[in-house]
Amino acid sequence: MVAGALTTVSLQTVARNALTPLPLEELQQLAAVFGMVKTDYVEPVDEKKLITDAISGMVASLDPHSQYFDKKSFKEFREGTTGRFVGVGIEITQEDGLVKVVSPIEGSPAYRAGLKTNDLITKVDDTAVKGLSLNEAVKRMRGEPNTKVILTIFRKEENRTFAVTITREEIKTQSVKAKVIEPGYAWIRLSQFQERTVDDFVRKLEEIYKQDPGLKGLVLDLRNDPGGLLDAAVAISAAFLPENVTVVSTNGQLAESKFTYKAAPEFYQRRGNNDPLKRLPAALKTVPLVVLVNEGSASASEIVAGALQDHKRAAILGSQTFGKGSVQTVRPLGPDTGLKLTTARYYTPSGKSIQAKGIVPDVMIDESEEGNVFSLLRTREADLDKHLGSGQGAEVKDPARDKLREEARKKAEEEARKPVAERKVPEFGTDKDFQLAQAINQLKGRPVLISKTQVIERKDEKKEN
Repeated sequence: MVAGALTTVSLQTVARNALTPLPLEELQQLAAVFGMVKTDYVEPVDEKKLITDAISGMVASLDPHSQYFDKKSFKEFREGTTGRFVGVGIEITQEDGLVKVVSPIEGSPAYRAGLKTNDLITKVDDTAVKGLSLNEAVKRMRGEPNTKVILTIFRKEENRTFAVTITREEIKTQSVKAKVIEPGYAWIRLSQFQERTVDDFVRKLEEIYKQDPGLKGLVLDLRNDPGGLLDAAVAISAAFLPENVTVVSTNGQLAESKFTYKAAPEFYQRRGNNDPLKRLPAALKTVPLVVLVNEGSASASEIVAGALQDHKRAAILGSQTFGKGSVQTVRPLGPDTGLKLTTARYYTPSGKSIQAKGIVPDVMIDESEEGNVFSLLRTREADLDKHLGSGQGAEVKDPARDKLREEARKKAEEEARKPVAERKVPEFGTDKDFQLAQAINQLKGRPVLISKTQVIERKDEKKEN
């Protein structure tokens, strides 16, 4: 039946108002393989799963960011962009195989239950956390609204273990944190670009200016921000830039993929909503600004850093960013499934491709006073299999970087042998945050401890320019 349907399919298909011929011979081959697997495989196979896997494989072969969404993954994707999910409401990381609470989300069930920063979760219901991946632990803590989950907690500071029963509910994640570091200087951190990010960003800045109206300098922290929604990135850029200047441009095959986004409400304002940026103080347009980035800063955070750098609105400090400079368009294929497809590349206002290159900071800063122990081990876009090129010349493999990565691997192994208390990376925004301290020095015009290990990347950028 499938073979018959494919052999009689029209030789032309309408795609985005353009007629594109279908490769009939290859489609017949696909139908033949499907038929053989269905009849000849050692045991019966699920037809729907075969087709779904074929679609997934086809899309996954393009680049690391194109993806076919089945019902479950489509739901998870939507939750990630809205900043809403059903769970207990904690930001977590992993430590010694256990789940460590970074912070409970204010007002969440975990917050009301009294969970604290640095609490270790040893069990979720009857399942020991040791041996589970972080994603597996997260899945066990999430569930349906109004269902209960029992978390077993070890609190180091009190040297005791106890169980707490928490009722799951819809959580609204906080993607923005902020505080006044010292009189005249503030820090605002974006952990992701979600639907609520711009509103939260404006609210936090209002609080900062209320606390310290005479702000002399601001640090915008985009470290480990994996990106998110494009309109949120355009809005955050527009908060600091003159009106109507270019924030980012895109280019791809489709006419709609060739577009320039500017610092104006029509490029970021959601339909029917007021422009939240109007509530920001005028002083924000001129306050001295430093942007912190690292290898984990990707996509939307690279757009913001690139726009502020090209317009000379901010000094960019840290490490070369991830290099995820491609646009993904999500198209529903039905009520519960969809396709995320790479449709364009991002370009900074000066026309530089972000893809597989990233943003090179104005001042390279190591993650600690001792240097970059872990940064060279982190994967960038250019390290991913089947990654899309920049579209601006061939990539050159850097043997010196590979050598430095091997040295960093040895350092990391040495670091791992140290006691946990001595090797943990300080939390962003604390008084032990080395890069934040350098950012404040930059704002004050004081000496900044620049990196001695990242010279090669700066040289590469100069050659390209």
